[in-house]
Order: sequence, then C-alpha cells, then structure tokens
Amino acid sequence: MNLLLAEVAQATQRLADAGVPSPRFDAEELAAFVHGVKRGELHLVADADFDARYWEAVARREAREPLQHITGRAFFRYLELQVGPGVFVPRPETESVVGWAIDAVRAMDVVEPLIVDLCTGSGAIALALAQEVPRSRVHAVELDETAFGWASKNVEGSRVELHHGDALTALPELDGQVDLVISNPPYIPLTEWEYVAPEARDHDPELALFSGEDGLDTIRGLERTAHRLLRPGGVVVIEHADTQGGQVPWIFTEERGWADAADHPDLNNRPRFATARRATP
Repeated sequence: MNLLLAEVAQATQRLADAGVPSPRFDAEELAAFVHGVKRGELHLVADADFDARYWEAVARREAREPLQHITGRAFFRYLELQVGPGVFVPRPETESVVGWAIDAVRAMDVVEPLIVDLCTGSGAIALALAQEVPRSRVHAVELDETAFGWASKNVEGSRVELHHGDALTALPELDGQVDLVISNPPYIPLTEWEYVAPEARDHDPELALFSGEDGLDTIRGLERTAHRLLRPGGVVVIEHADTQGGQVPWIFTEERGWADAADHPDLNNRPRFATARRATP
C-alpha cells in the first residue's frame, strides 16, 4: 500500500466518526481531486507526490461541508456541473425523476418538444434533458441570484435558455404550448429544520429547501404554473420528499384540470416524484 492509500484509510475513519454518510467514497474522491487523478488511479501516486493539502480537504468534509463544494463539481447523469456555495447540489435521487421525464418526452409524438424546468438551481435537470432529448427546446427558470450565476456557468454553450425570475409567474409567452414541465422545488417543512443533514441545512440555500409548514407551498403554486404553461395532454413532473408521497398527487386533481395524477418511487423504492397530465378540454 502506498502512502496515499494509507492516508485515505485514515481519512475514511475520520469521516465515518464525523457521521459522513459515504466516508470511503468521499475520502477517495478528495484524494483524487487534490492529486489530479481518477479514483481508480490513487495507487499510482508516488509517496513523494503526496500533497498535504489532502488533510485540509478532509478537515472541511469532516466539518460536514459538502464534498461538491470542496471539489467544485457535481456529477448528474452524464453531466459534470460546476457548483459551490449558494446553489443547491443535485442529488442522485433526482436522476430517476429526470429518467422518467426523458422517457415521457420520447413517447410523445412531438418533433421538437418544448420543456420548462422550474427552480433549476445549478441547471442540472434542464441540461440533462437537453442532452438526452437532442431536438428538445429547453427553458430553465431560477429566482435566486447566486444560484442563477452558477446555472449561467453550467448552461453556457448549451441549448438551454436560462431565465432569471419567479417560477410561479415565469414565461407567460409560452402559456399553453409546453409539452413537459419539470421541477425539483423546495419541499422541506419548516418544522423539520433540525432534522435536515448538515450538508444541506448549513450550506444549501434556504430558498431551495424550505416551503411552508407542510413543505408543499411551492408545489401548490407550481401546480397553477404548470397548468398555465402546458398544452392539453402535456405532462408535469414534480419531485417531493419521500414522506409526501400520499399528498402531492392530490394537489393535481381533476377539478383543477388534471388527469392521471400518480406517484413514483426512486431507486430505493421510496415515493420520490409525482406526475400528472393536463386534461384535454
């Protein structure tokens, strides 16, 4: 075992003791980042090339600073995104939400589907859809100024059209034309603040996390926005907390112009997102 791998083993134990959920992965990812190699190449780093800045990075992660803030990058589906303080770090569970949306759009008989991503944050969802549905026209909306700055960096050179504004009033010029509306909005109840992981509670922007006493305030607003934007037969996809699975589909009722409202599980079989179709008049 070379020096770096021995240090990674020590770092793994330190991170585990600090309550980091994936200590081995994070210790290796930080080592790879500091030394400019891939995780599978750590054994190739010569002892003389060990960089003591590794332990600075480990100390930051030990204090529960998000791994992605330390490395400045987040991976989402086939993307590598720039992230940092002031923008919500995309989570793996959102990848299954996007996967369902991609399948839904591909199943539509539309040559150039029009897609809107509300509360885009880093731009992860919008960029994944633009990349994996090649002829799509994708609009992304973000209200927070700092998050908008990160999204601007990520969408540069892509086909995503980014808008700085409120998701609840955005894009009136597209009313009745959109094929798919998708969102990973804030959905944590204010009453659960103390139970949120430190990485999110202390580092993700509050605007991206919390939404009223039951966590559903923003989703209720997005229901009206989605209904306004979608064409008849268009589809909405909304991520929510696993504890809200029984509640969110009931926001998209027949009385409000929706059909086929349903909930869907993530890869861990927990309720993760709701979908509905705008009813045809």
